[in-house]
Amino acid sequence: MVSSQKLMDNPSALTGMVRRIALAAGGIVMSYFEGGDAQGMERKDDGSPVTLADREAEIYIQKALADILPDVPMIGEETVSQGTVTDLSQADYFWLVDPLDGTREFIKGGNDFTVNIALIHKGEPVLGVVYVPAQDVLYAGYGADTAVRWSAETDKDKSIAVRKEPPFGLTVVASAHHGDRARLDEFLQGFKIEKVIKRGSSLKICSIAEGKADLYPRFGPTCEWDTAAAHAVLRAAGGVLTDTDGKELRYGGARPGFLNPEFIAASFAWWELSED
Repeated sequence: MVSSQKLMDNPSALTGMVRRIALAAGGIVMSYFEGGDAQGMERKDDGSPVTLADREAEIYIQKALADILPDVPMIGEETVSQGTVTDLSQADYFWLVDPLDGTREFIKGGNDFTVNIALIHKGEPVLGVVYVPAQDVLYAGYGADTAVRWSAETDKDKSIAVRKEPPFGLTVVASAHHGDRARLDEFLQGFKIEKVIKRGSSLKICSIAEGKADLYPRFGPTCEWDTAAAHAVLRAAGGVLTDTDGKELRYGGARPGFLNPEFIAASFAWWELSED
């Protein structure tokens, strides 16, 4: 067994292990995915849906992460929703996990749902893995210039990076199920826009990381586990994810319920362009 310290000192090897955990968790999710059949669906206190797939995948991820780094605590969406919140006050590192991001997409039989696993160090997302089980595509990153996209079709990693702002206008990604459209339209008035596309889950952020989109403004509630893994990938690809004042998002439960502030994910320093 590789020691915890050796793994921390070798983020490439650690990322490889987390990728395997995400793939296995995706297999659990897919075992419940039957053309929109929401097996075991319930409603949380906030009204959002949860399925057996969410819960079983998170149980698996928590055990698997503890097996490789037993001293690193984990914050998971489902355990927090059930009232279990680990004390992070003495933790330099912790995991942030969303076992099934895009539950509504999963329930209706769509493909834009993901397994998200992030490692946080002193508030910063230093490692992230986003797996898309229904598409068998995975994104990962653990530092500058390490972002990759893997697909089962090729079984190869492809390096990804954000693109320069296109002269003909930006491609904006927006939530397929959430968000304030009026505020989005108002914000976008400061930019030259070519088109707006809708996607589910953390794939909106990953689409910027792989150079297929440029801007994702999110006006409305999200939680830290919704963004942390894709944030790590986006950082590794050269992009930014900030609050509406241009300050990079940080993680650790500073806001009640691990809520994020409203944020902007982008391939560029959006706050500079928006002021022109």
